[in-house]
Amino acid sequence: MPPVRLLACTLLLASGGLTAGLRAEDWPQWRGPTRNGQVAPGARVPRRLPAEPKVLWRLKVGEGFASPVVSGGKVFHFDNQGGKETLHALGAENAQELWRAVVDDTFQDEQGPPGPRCTPLVEGDRVYAQSGLGELQCLSVADGHRLWRVNFTNDFGAAFLGEDSKVPGAAEHGYTAAPVIIGDRLIACVGGTDGAGVVAFEKRTGKILWKSQDDLAAYAAPVIATLAGVTQAVCFTVSGLIGLALENGHLLWRVPLQTKYGRNCATPVIINDWVMAGSYQAGLVGVRVSAMATGLKAERVWTNKALAMNFSSPVAVGRHLYGLGPTKNIVCAEIETGRIQWSKEGYISSSADVAHATFLVFGENILVCTDGGELVLLAADPVQCRELGRVQVCGKNWCNPAYADGRLYVRDGLRSTGNLYCIELMPNPEAR
Repeated sequence: MPPVRLLACTLLLASGGLTAGLRAEDWPQWRGPTRNGQVAPGARVPRRLPAEPKVLWRLKVGEGFASPVVSGGKVFHFDNQGGKETLHALGAENAQELWRAVVDDTFQDEQGPPGPRCTPLVEGDRVYAQSGLGELQCLSVADGHRLWRVNFTNDFGAAFLGEDSKVPGAAEHGYTAAPVIIGDRLIACVGGTDGAGVVAFEKRTGKILWKSQDDLAAYAAPVIATLAGVTQAVCFTVSGLIGLALENGHLLWRVPLQTKYGRNCATPVIINDWVMAGSYQAGLVGVRVSAMATGLKAERVWTNKALAMNFSSPVAVGRHLYGLGPTKNIVCAEIETGRIQWSKEGYISSSADVAHATFLVFGENILVCTDGGELVLLAADPVQCRELGRVQVCGKNWCNPAYADGRLYVRDGLRSTGNLYCIELMPNPEAR
């Protein structure tokens, strides 16, 4: 297989196999159809924000940090209902509940209210939900009945000790990393230390296809990408970055990146043969993967502490990365060098030590949703920060919104129950 050099090809392969058969307007998984905050090619995106966005519907929801997803005219959201982490399927047009299914008991720690942290994943007639306590279930999209299940602690010996433990990563603050699908495989960061750090399941039956490594699970979601000509699973674990062969889980490369608490949260961003990842302690690192006669080589080329990102995942446009920096500043940096091109404060109003913002790529622009519930449209301009508009749409939140059919689905409620909103950013011309 020849090396993939073009950005467009990289984005296609980073989809985890979900783009085949999908409508351009679906948002079926964590960070969208290509798992990198990029709106799918052909999707309608606004060039400006409406002065007063129209709220098509609003629904009261339970606690949790799981983001909504949209597929086939349905919205799936995951929350706490009476002490149970519960998955809901709604009609996208009117929020009518089609079904609900209890997945697990509710997880809670000092970081927030009781409720799920992990975004559901939809493919075809199946939806996958992973609880904060490490219960992974596959359910029918049609009616929510369970098709198969596994439990990371009971079935794989993963340690779950709670927030008072000294074990870093998901063993302390719960499972947040949404699994990824490629072909017939569903790949999850299980965190089992007896060779089951990462596990690939047959997506329709739950059969174990392979287990790999002893890495504890962190909080970052795995992604699929082609690096140096090899399509692989890239995982950001407590121990660092790893690349795994899709067919058997063989370790292709490893870059150690450990911190005291293992809070490796931000999803890695992959462009061509570059992998960008980091944490608020380690800073952001740029890793370049290349081919050798004996396999793949991963080299840590640069580290920038001024780009340290906590749990807000950045996006890439062309040769530049855009994200939330350590001083609540929005930053633009060059991918090959890690050099900061510009930095701008004034978008995060939270007085807390931690801050969050979501970044979605809308063609030549970037939509930012701040943790204060404000939408900001920025030009994807590496020369200067150019704001194109801003508008308030909801309350405080730490959830990534979903974008489909010109509508933004976003939930608020930082430390309590909240609302799930359907907000029209672009009217549908067919509805006129």
